Amino acid sequence: MLVDSHCHLDFPDFADEVDDIVARAGEARVGTMVSISTHLSRFDGVRAMAERFDNVWCSVGVHPHHASEEGQDSPDRLIEMAAHPRVVGIGESGLDYYYDRSPRDRQQASFRAHIAAARETGLPLIVHAREADEDTADILRDEMGKGAYTGVMHCFSSGRGLAEAALELGL
Repeated sequence: MLVDSHCHLDFPDFADEVDDIVARAGEARVGTMVSISTHLSRFDGVRAMAERFDNVWCSVGVHPHHASEEGQDSPDRLIEMAAHPRVVGIGESGLDYYYDRSPRDRQQASFRAHIAAARETGLPLIVHAREADEDTADILRDEMGKGAYTGVMHCFSSGRGLAEAALELGL
């Protein structure tokens, strides 16, 4: 069985074909899918996909592109939303300096809140890191010093240094 650990079934582009997408995935032996949250304001749609299909689960989080509008300064809201039984991860969160669609300080604050939520819930953190290797590694290390958490590096356009840092931390 294969697992699609990162899809976005709630995106409007797929609205008319979600049933077909999930069916085709099953035909290709993809037995489990995780639909990833990018906006808290759209979480109802992400959760709805997980509730609709037995083989679909979801995460809760704010993509770094949207940190200026929806970024979190505290883990509280993420923790509350993660209590849903179909939520299996925190994120996608992290740093994206390639596009810089949100100020870097907002991305960093929201990323730290997501890490705190992952630590508190025990759910894995889903990390988006693009053109922000040093800051991503520094924040991951600093936050690990506050208590253990697990996670996966998702968007990874980086080099060996960030990969080694993530592995050293158990991600």
